[in-house]
Amino acid sequence: MKKLLIFFMIFSVLMNQGYALSAPAGFSGGVNNEYTYEEMVFVTGKPLKFTGTVSISEREKQDSKTVSYSFDLTSPDLSEKNQLRRTVTYVTQYNNRNDKGQAIAQTEVQSYNERIIIGRDQYNLEDYQFSKSDVIDNRPASDFYSGNFNGRKYYTINKNEGNVVIEITGGDVGYENFWGSTETQIMVFSISSQRYVVDEQNNEKKSVSWKGTVNVQVSDSMTKSLSYYDNEATLSSFNGGYVRTTEREMVSKYEYNLPKMNGNIPDGSKRNNDSVSLSAQMVPRVERLIVPKFRDVEGHWAQDYIEKLYSLDVFDTSSSFFVPEAPMTREEFIKGIIRACNIRSSMDTQKKTVTRRKQAPEVSPFKDVSPQDPDYSYIKEGLDKGIVTGVTKDSFKPGAPLTRAQAVTILVRALGFGNKAPNPGYQTSFSDDDKIPYWAKDSIYVAREINLIEGDSQNRVNPNKVMTRAEASAMLVRFLEFLQKDLQKDYRENIML
Repeated sequence: MKKLLIFFMIFSVLMNQGYALSAPAGFSGGVNNEYTYEEMVFVTGKPLKFTGTVSISEREKQDSKTVSYSFDLTSPDLSEKNQLRRTVTYVTQYNNRNDKGQAIAQTEVQSYNERIIIGRDQYNLEDYQFSKSDVIDNRPASDFYSGNFNGRKYYTINKNEGNVVIEITGGDVGYENFWGSTETQIMVFSISSQRYVVDEQNNEKKSVSWKGTVNVQVSDSMTKSLSYYDNEATLSSFNGGYVRTTEREMVSKYEYNLPKMNGNIPDGSKRNNDSVSLSAQMVPRVERLIVPKFRDVEGHWAQDYIEKLYSLDVFDTSSSFFVPEAPMTREEFIKGIIRACNIRSSMDTQKKTVTRRKQAPEVSPFKDVSPQDPDYSYIKEGLDKGIVTGVTKDSFKPGAPLTRAQAVTILVRALGFGNKAPNPGYQTSFSDDDKIPYWAKDSIYVAREINLIEGDSQNRVNPNKVMTRAEASAMLVRFLEFLQKDLQKDYRENIML
């Protein structure tokens, strides 16, 4: 029953759509799944692995979040009575700068209690100072954040036999979107110990001290992936369908430089340099998706792309025909990108908060798009989030064919990566660089750099070519793969390796 309660506490954190969906528990480098938590402890000068359980509770207000952790751990070394119990609560205050599309998060420790028993020694946490600050860039397709933190833990040994001080410095980087989230923390623990021990030769107390460092890298990642499964039954109305699988994994690595210890006495001439890695995985969560039944995509080169997007409700047409070679319109594409990223339409929110007070009728920003249009909310949301603009100041041309330059610009704006282009005056690597419209050049440059697009057999990007519905489907799926895989690799593997 206790394990089940802990699972539900952790699961509630997983399902919370706050700023940091995936985040390691506390700042100790530990990893956990639904049932078990593990971390390394270094207060004695020797690396000791503790395992047990962690429960996590979270409370949110308008501009703040409180997260509490409770650890109950023991060491697998059965020759000694080793135990760690820790409770700690962190409070984060958010300063939302909506005019900049950003927020500053300031985290402090609110309360703490920690006791570590190792053999005959007891380490009590007498003081814990901690300060962390993150900047969060809220982009339409994903939130990106980066932060720094400092802290200090002060332990007493057996009340009056000495102390251990752990200085904590480090930072974190992370992202969160509908398709995944990753937070990687990089920390340095600088440990100083001073204690009194009995000299066995003359039975007198003497002071011994040692110093050590531990470099910690820990990453917590959640990803969603799509897999196709054939229908094993022959006499069925459909051949197969897609399954969306949500997976979460934590990995950690401790690299330590500690003294060689003989009991409680350090060897002044020898050091213990080594590393240890931990990992834990959650049980994957599977969801069956609706089955695509288009009659005109069988054998088409874009069949897989089209059927994936239909299963994800990116395309919600009720027709049996997709018409893959027809031009993709501006209205269809902006609707597709917003649905693909699971960006909530402001119109949907407004419907939920309708009051009896008489409100002024919605006024469209474009003369050729009515608020009564079924897809008006997607166009309005795209405009509000800076993903798309009108063809002119007051004209959107929703039914106009979409060009490759327009499509790439929309995707890069959704990521918020437009500022990654060089200073004006550069050229892209495409052979038809001179054909790229000035307003699309930054986006096309960035899209090539992050492997969102590539040239054709003659290295042309064909910026002014009208995209077919099939080509747009392939580009949207590549965009989703970027949110699923590329970001995780950059925020975890590239940093930790």
